[in-house]
Amino acid sequence: MTTDQPTILATSGGYRPGHRTWFEFDALVHHAVELSGARGRRPRVTVLGTAAGDPEAFSFRALEAGRVAGFDTSVLSLFPMPNLADPAGHLLAQDVVWVNGGSVANLLAVWDVHGLRPAFRAAWEAGVVLAGVSAGSICWYLGGTTDSYGPELRAVTNGLALLPYGNGVHYDSEERRRPLVHRLVADGTLPETHCTDDGVGLVYRGTDLVEAVTEQDGKGAYVVTRDGDEVREERLEPRRLAAP
Repeated sequence: MTTDQPTILATSGGYRPGHRTWFEFDALVHHAVELSGARGRRPRVTVLGTAAGDPEAFSFRALEAGRVAGFDTSVLSLFPMPNLADPAGHLLAQDVVWVNGGSVANLLAVWDVHGLRPAFRAAWEAGVVLAGVSAGSICWYLGGTTDSYGPELRAVTNGLALLPYGNGVHYDSEERRRPLVHRLVADGTLPETHCTDDGVGLVYRGTDLVEAVTEQDGKGAYVVTRDGDEVREERLEPRRLAAP
């Protein structure tokens, strides 16, 4: 089962320390599965760690987290070559695609090398929930702020553009993120930009932002727009998700 309309959950969270494993999937990942509508079987969730170079340790830990969560979990890797013969077909067969963090600039470049932009759009249009954290959030938008190029944050503007906005992640935990988002919106580098504190996710149906959700108390989401010569920031109060 897939959703009845294209759905994205873009986040700055999704993990918590595990009891017997390195990490477990927190409420945001479970919410992505809930959004998919998967019922009566183990939800099919594929995890992509390409933004960090597909490290084997992360792949193993993601599979362990999926086992603990009760998901039918797989990993789609592109280093040193695709680990599956048909990555596009694999994406279409999932309930949820979860993209991990790292370098969004490198992630997009590798996806382009393998011609995967159309595959992600096809999966999104087919109702597969696209989700992820940090780089795995920014990638779905026109662009956002990133440390992909070095310690000084810069703009990235060649996202998949499934969502016609900018994206700001780690809005409360990295002090340089907010002022850069404001500057990029002010000078037109980024359009209206949607931002998340750590632990917060944004739910889109089609290209409409329909809800902010959180796995941590006291967190917020934000919409940053340009109004003439001014930049305006509106805080959205997210709905608290139950712990899985």
